[in-house]
Amino acid sequence: MSIFKLQRAPLATLALCLATVMAPGCGGSDSGGYGEQGEGAGLGQGGAQDFGLFRQILEAGELPNPNTLDDVGFFNEHKLELPAADCGEDVCLHGLFGRMDNMINGSACTTVLLGMNTPINPEDLERPPLNLAIAIDTSGSMQGPNMDYTREGLIRMVSALQPGDQVSLVSFSDDAVIMTDAAAYNDPALSVAINDLAPAGSTNIYAGLRTAFEQVALHQDPTRQNRVILLSDGMATTGITADHQLLDLTTAYSSEGIGLTTIGMGTEFNVTLMRDLSELGSGSFYFLEDPMAVQEVFVDEVEAFLVPLAEDVEIDIQASTDYHLRGVYGTKQAEFTSGSGSIYIPSLHIAHRTSASDQEGGRRGGGGGIVLELLESATAPGQGLEVGQLTLRYRRPGTEEIVEQHVDISSPYGFNDPQAFFDNLTAEKSFVTLNIFVGFQLASQRATSGDLTGALNVLDGLASNVRGWLEQHADADIQDDLRYIDMFRDNLVAHGALAPAPGQAKPQPWPQD
Repeated sequence: MSIFKLQRAPLATLALCLATVMAPGCGGSDSGGYGEQGEGAGLGQGGAQDFGLFRQILEAGELPNPNTLDDVGFFNEHKLELPAADCGEDVCLHGLFGRMDNMINGSACTTVLLGMNTPINPEDLERPPLNLAIAIDTSGSMQGPNMDYTREGLIRMVSALQPGDQVSLVSFSDDAVIMTDAAAYNDPALSVAINDLAPAGSTNIYAGLRTAFEQVALHQDPTRQNRVILLSDGMATTGITADHQLLDLTTAYSSEGIGLTTIGMGTEFNVTLMRDLSELGSGSFYFLEDPMAVQEVFVDEVEAFLVPLAEDVEIDIQASTDYHLRGVYGTKQAEFTSGSGSIYIPSLHIAHRTSASDQEGGRRGGGGGIVLELLESATAPGQGLEVGQLTLRYRRPGTEEIVEQHVDISSPYGFNDPQAFFDNLTAEKSFVTLNIFVGFQLASQRATSGDLTGALNVLDGLASNVRGWLEQHADADIQDDLRYIDMFRDNLVAHGALAPAPGQAKPQPWPQD
């Protein structure tokens, strides 16, 4: 195991230490790096693929509400280079340990990164043929660039289809219209229907979604990927508009093996609903602040994300008696107590992005990771060397075969070593990512409650520490995060936040403290 050691500074000096470019004795080793990580494509778990709404609010000069920040989407915008996928299976689980004082107030923070990758080359992966229905919002608000780019994205998607694929195209406004019924991949009717999309009327999301599900169900085939893609730029304004009925509809069809991916364009759509629909439908959710991005998303959904490598994925977490499990970030379906936890993921797919520098068309779809936060037990019987164990179980798609893996997690220095350390630089990046997510969350909570100066206090220390980390570790994802930290700070000042007074207490590190 390669260890990158970081000197742990006293709490009072941590911010100064990081602000001075993490000098020797307080910074990371220059040896090693992401380039030394092993080969293997990253895997994504579906759900939100970005935190685009949060970013868009900041870019508009406003202050985001905490409910606009989703941890799954945030982690999915951070590409993590994992060790070699050499477990001998299609999916390999890694548990990477790290400990350092956090970047918000300097208290001790212990984390374990759960990352998954595959030895399968995406270019060698033969995806099953598609039984796909695409429900396109053609209400009046789609007039202009939104519809123009949607047409272009659909045309590009058609060019990426393969023999055996069939596509039903459904448009919806006041009601739903079936424009093509299971058209073959090379059927000219697809291009004709796409060019005929014409915005007008209100937004009947329920009718569009139900009709798309019905089209997939009509042609459902266990040898195909049976899926719906829903795109909308607005709220449901006609027909059945209750969120719970849309969610119930998706749950019913998901139980029959029909998945759902949702795409939201602009700023007026119901982001919470679209995100929840994708999670219930075992699919992805994309927030497209730039309508041009729809071109990339449609192609990605057809070429990569629709191919499952594992289904009914379960990860069991067992902490040793020396640690308490305090939090799980980066996944929705997690349950845990102080000593154990479990995570359920409907399916895993190959992630879109191949590296942190791969940001063409945006950062979305990096595969992300799941981060566990641990606390040292006050009555720890041991020395903290044994951290815990992870157990991965999943079903091979199209079979009933269950694959199981076990990963032991240990700390080479335990509780007694005065230095902080990470298993590798990927564990370190996940630690920084978690700190930025929590900083955004805490700052938005304070700003929403009216404590603008308190929110600025959170971000000031975080910005300094992240800037110092970046001077030692070039990373395009974290660099972009820093841009939004600074943007958030500027917005707070513009809205009346005052610089924290000298000696003002540092904020608590995590919102639940």
